[in-house]
Formats: sequence, C-alpha cells, structure tokens
Amino acid sequence: MTRPTGIGLPTLCAKRWTGLWVAVLVLTPFAAGVAQDAERGKVVYDQWCAGCHGDDGAGTGEAAAFMLPRPRDFTRGDYQIRTTASGELPTDRDIRRMVDEGMPGTAMPGWASRLSSQERSDVVAYIKTFSRFFDGASPTAVNFGSAPRVTDEGLAEGARVFQELECFKCHGEGGRGDGQSAPTLTDDWDFPIRAADLTEPWTFNGGGTVEEIYRRFRTGLNGTPMPSYSDVLESEIVTEEQLWRVAQYVRSLGPEQSPPRIREVVRAERVEESLPAGPADSVWEAAERFYLPMVGQIILKPRWFAPTVEGIWVQALHNGQELAVKVSWSDGSASPDPAWQEWLERVAASVTDADGPIPTSQGPDRLLVQFPMELSEGMERPYFLGGSTRRPVYAWSWSSNPDRVEEGSATGLGTFVPFAGGSGLTHAAQFGQGQWQVQFTRSLVPSDTTALSFEPGNPIPIAFFASDGSNGEEGLRGAVSAWYQIYLDVPTPATAYVWPILTMLLTAGVGIVVVVRAQKRGRQTAQSS
Repeated sequence: MTRPTGIGLPTLCAKRWTGLWVAVLVLTPFAAGVAQDAERGKVVYDQWCAGCHGDDGAGTGEAAAFMLPRPRDFTRGDYQIRTTASGELPTDRDIRRMVDEGMPGTAMPGWASRLSSQERSDVVAYIKTFSRFFDGASPTAVNFGSAPRVTDEGLAEGARVFQELECFKCHGEGGRGDGQSAPTLTDDWDFPIRAADLTEPWTFNGGGTVEEIYRRFRTGLNGTPMPSYSDVLESEIVTEEQLWRVAQYVRSLGPEQSPPRIREVVRAERVEESLPAGPADSVWEAAERFYLPMVGQIILKPRWFAPTVEGIWVQALHNGQELAVKVSWSDGSASPDPAWQEWLERVAASVTDADGPIPTSQGPDRLLVQFPMELSEGMERPYFLGGSTRRPVYAWSWSSNPDRVEEGSATGLGTFVPFAGGSGLTHAAQFGQGQWQVQFTRSLVPSDTTALSFEPGNPIPIAFFASDGSNGEEGLRGAVSAWYQIYLDVPTPATAYVWPILTMLLTAGVGIVVVVRAQKRGRQTAQSS
C-alpha cells in the first residue's frame, strides 16, 4: 500500500537491502530439494511483480492507482492470507500459495501456469527481503483441527452464531456485503475495502472451502477490518465446533459448485402456464440458473478497474408467445443511497482519475441487455461493447432511478437511442438484501419491426453491461460480459412420445416371434429324434 501507518518502520528500498539478503541465498525451503535464491527472485520480481507492487515493494507500482484493493505493501511484513496467528508473519508456504494461486477478489493473478516452480520459490525469497521482520523469524502455522460433519442442525447453529458474532453488520443479513457498516469500511491505509460477498465463495481471499473460511476466522485478515476470532475461542464465548458451524453456514450461502460452471448457452425453457409476474414469482424457483462472469470495462476511456458487479445470474422462460428474462446480481445499495456517499467519496479519492474525474455524486444502477439488431447465418456478432456503426445492437436499457426500462439501439457503449414507439417490452425490478433482481418480458414477435424477433430453436447472441451508481460507475464505467447465446426451447413434438412406445412394442413383438420360432424348432427336433 502507499500510506504509512506510523509504526516507525521506514519504507525499505529493494536495492539497498538486496546485498544483505543475497548473502543468505537459501532461506527456509517449503519442499525438499527446492532452494530459494533471492537474487534470482529479484529478476522475476522486476519483470512480473514491480508494475503493481513497485520497485521497492511498497505497493506503489505504476498500475497500483487503478486497483481496489491496492497491491500488498511488502515492506510492512503484513499479510492477509496466512496459516499463522493474527498479526504474525506468514510462513513460506503461505506466501508461495498466494504466488501460485493469486488472490481472488483482487487484481493479483496466480502465477503457477506462467512461472516455473523454481522461479516462484525464488520470488518468495526476494519478497521477504523487503521487510526486516523476516530476519531470523520462524513463523509457525496454527493447528486448526478438522471440521465436524455438516448437518441441518449444525447449519442452523452456524446461522445463530453468525448473528451472535454480528457478522451481518459488515456482510449483511443475506451475506452480500451490504451490512450497515459496509459503506464505511477501510483498510489500514485508509483505502475503501468491500466486505466479502459471502454468496460468491469463489471470490474469497484465501479460498472458499469450509476449511479455508475457518482459517480466516482463526487468523483474521491483517490490514483489513476482518478480525481474528481466536480470542473469542480463548474467552469461551463460542466453542471451536460453533466456529466451524459458522464456517459451514457461510459456505452454504453460496452455490454448491464453486466457482459456478460457465456455459455458453442460456436456455429458456418452454412452459405452458403463464410466465412469472415478477422477479419474486415462485415460478422462477424451478427455472435453471446460468452464471455469467463480468469484468471491468477497461478498453474504452474512461476505463474502470474496480467494478462492483463481478457476475450475474440469468434465468429465462417462454410460452411460445412471450419471453421472460430474469437477471440477478449482488449490489450493496439501490443507488443513489445516502448511506453510500462516504464510500463513493473514498473511491473517488483513491482510484486514479487518469481517464477523467470520477463523479462524487451518485447516479443510478444500470443494466444493458444487448442483442444483434438482426441475426446472421454465420458466427459474426456485433462488438460486445455496445455494437458499432457497422453492426449496431438491439438493447434493453434499465435504470434504477427512476425505475424504468427502454428498448432501442446502440452503436457503442454510451450511444443508446430509444425507439420512438417500442414493441411492448415491460419490466419489474426488486432490490433486497444486497441484490437486484430485474425481470424483462417481451413478445417473441415485436410490434416494432426494427426490434429483433425471438425465434424458438434458433440461438440468439446476448451480452450484458452493468454499473453501480454508488461506486462512481456512470457512462462507460462499469462491468461487461462477453457474448453468450440464449436458446428458446421448441415444443416437444407428439412423435417424441409416440415413437418410444412404438419402438418398445415393436421390440417386444420381435422378441415374441423369436421365442415362438425357437420353441417350434425345439419341438420339431425332439419329434425327429
């Protein structure tokens, strides 16, 4: 990070200390036969790490100002993800794991597929040279024990202790990072920091398994508002089993498969009954959910590297006459929200304004659903960032304030032009417990011939753009998806039910004939003998 916290430790220059540390080339290995070499590690660090973490390891590289959360300041020896007690240094294995796997929920990627094992071992050695706290230290991992078997009663107990420990104050009642304290959270460097969305365990720093969540409870996340609960255990406020139950409950808030399987096609099942009346309609409970990842729009200026929306869930149904599409995503606020004004001001002060000033007044939350204006026979699709003049998109544009939807066309993000008449597109939006749910409903064949027709049995490209008005996201700032496809199921023909029956009867008939003939031959053979 870039701001000191007044503990008296000067920022160390890598070049100043390299000579001292290279004298001890072999540091504590984490696997037999793997010797760490800080001098070789410096070469790796300068090439791959300094751009974010800085030449001196203080987290002030050229790219740092674009990121929330900021890159780690190695000079402090202060690490979030550890198997050691709160406030202690990480083990070599801990640092190596972060190098290997990266840090979900941040800009830190995993390097296991790009760097060799030796290079990763060496860079761990070099990272440690930035802090004198590692000199002579021998960090020891905590003994975490093992998790009890998951039961319904155990999950209920975990939910109760979750409330008792007041985890909801940051993470919210539904776990989506919308608690009362969420807008005011900062790290030790006074940068804004989001409470984890507990419904998305694949984004957790340090991993989203029950065991990994429990370790965070025991060790805390140094430098963040997330405390260690080891003292709560020592004080016998909760038991070790109860803390395990909280970890199991937290994990239960997310989908069973983590991360969710990403599929190219969103299926709109055909139903014979009426389509859902709104996003809370119980009909949606039986509809298949499809997860689509979102990333910051970093191609067109002004770019945005710190989006709120990291993924959306899409469901779709049709009845042969109309199509209903439901889009759900996590968002800490229904923007604009006065409680989040402090958050926005901190974001505006923390993220670089190299592409233009970041707004300090909140706008609405927005969602843009994009389709081609017309379908092509090949695989050619419009530009995913709102189309182009050559291939515009047909779009549904929703805004939270005022709550309205328009349909129109665009030749790029920020160029949406509503249709004069419209083709009967309707919507219903609902916000609660840190989640937006928006349902769009439209006739398959539009009354406006300029709008796209939805033909069952024909895959239709679909893409999304979403923005959080409380996070400084307006105009081109927001999150985008790639192109996917939505497929409307065709009615099942009657022959699909008749042919299996006929096939079964025919098979049975053939079998009877074969048996009868075999018996007849057997009798004839017996008589002749």
